[in-house]
Amino acid sequence: MDFFQDILSYAFLQNALLAAVFAGISCGIIGTYIVVRRLVFLGAGITHSSFGGIGLAYYLGLNPILGAMVFAILSALGVNYLCDKDQLREDSAVGVLWALGMALGIIFIFITPGYAPNLMSFLFGNILTITPDILIANGAIALSLTLLFILFGRRIIYTAFDKKFAISQGVNTRLIDNVVMIFVSITIVLVIKLVGIVLLISLLTIAPITINKFTNSYKWLTISSILLTIISSIIGIIVSYYTDFPSGASIVVVLCIFYILSRFFKSK
Repeated sequence: MDFFQDILSYAFLQNALLAAVFAGISCGIIGTYIVVRRLVFLGAGITHSSFGGIGLAYYLGLNPILGAMVFAILSALGVNYLCDKDQLREDSAVGVLWALGMALGIIFIFITPGYAPNLMSFLFGNILTITPDILIANGAIALSLTLLFILFGRRIIYTAFDKKFAISQGVNTRLIDNVVMIFVSITIVLVIKLVGIVLLISLLTIAPITINKFTNSYKWLTISSILLTIISSIIGIIVSYYTDFPSGASIVVVLCIFYILSRFFKSK
């Protein structure tokens, strides 16, 4: 079988490639933000806390993606609240919510009668099984993130790096923080089906870390991270197609190879 011929014949390959493009846009934008702001641990915490929503949704017979999204958003807003009101360190708040989400997910799945189907797809993902509704949702969040950072990027960056200056310019920093964290949460949940909870933080962070060695411009770091994530995802899909390796793992391995190569060329 030839991959490039089969693209025209099989809808699942077309969906996978479109998902790679949409996820590349979303992960490039959000990944750059959390890497530059040093919020990688927060991203991992939101990712793992969403497992509690997946377990609750299985228990109640609801859509697991919807349950994960609710848990992820509440976790992100909860971290912001605890840090603002209780002066709790961000990593401490994330550690609590991370553990609570995973524990609740395990408990809900355990008490759910019968077998929880497709649970492994949430843990390890499979971009080749993306359904049209998830594809549309990923396209919508990619477009929304692009518009958000085009229209309000300056305010978001001011809030991220100099809140006092942002406040002096009349920026509602609390609103900006909450809106961005909601988008971070939604992006994380929608990308779970691509590479899974276990590997998702890699998809968010490896590309910005790799590109950051070559530029200090936030704009070019974001654009380059988007392109690198898309390219790596497409290569990973092709590798998975020919080898039957898990698609999520293949994508992450390709990203890691680019990171290793970047270190080599930077040293030269």
